[in-house]
Amino acid sequence: MPNYTESSKPEFNKVIERLDNELKNIRTGRANAALVDDIKVEAYGSTMDLKGVAAISVPDAKTIQIEPWDKGLVKDVEKALLAANLGITPNVAGTVIRLNMPQMTEETRRDTVKAVQQKGEQSRIAIRNVREDVRQSITKDEEANVINEDEKFRQFEALDKVVKEFNDKIGKMIEDKEKEVMTI
Repeated sequence: MPNYTESSKPEFNKVIERLDNELKNIRTGRANAALVDDIKVEAYGSTMDLKGVAAISVPDAKTIQIEPWDKGLVKDVEKALLAANLGITPNVAGTVIRLNMPQMTEETRRDTVKAVQQKGEQSRIAIRNVREDVRQSITKDEEANVINEDEKFRQFEALDKVVKEFNDKIGKMIEDKEKEVMTI
């Protein structure tokens, strides 16, 4: 007998991973290397992640320091940082690029919290979409006599428990990020 909830967990986990990556890239006023890790840089005739072409460090709470391993890539990295539209102008000093995090105002903090909440809602919608696909699969199997009606309802209940778990995870992630954004 198929276990629909177990087979759908990887899909639910993908939603959580995507939300986690999106939340890492939201600026909180504190320097965080994850903010620039995945920026795409044109290097050696292909597109690579910044973390693949440079050492990224956080020397203090307000500065991200980027040092390309190949000194010829400094201009390419700077161009990629500007194109990423982070709202931070890179400062180039020889072969080192520094990003100084600007102080967040109360208004930008509130706007950032709204963006975080939108990401959470998008993730909840994605969870509902996965749930709906699994429910349709269960219903089809019941109609094809693969499972009986009682099993269908047991599977629906198990699925609802899993969906609640994942929605709770999303809620916790959003709550934590909101606290981080609002902390001065």
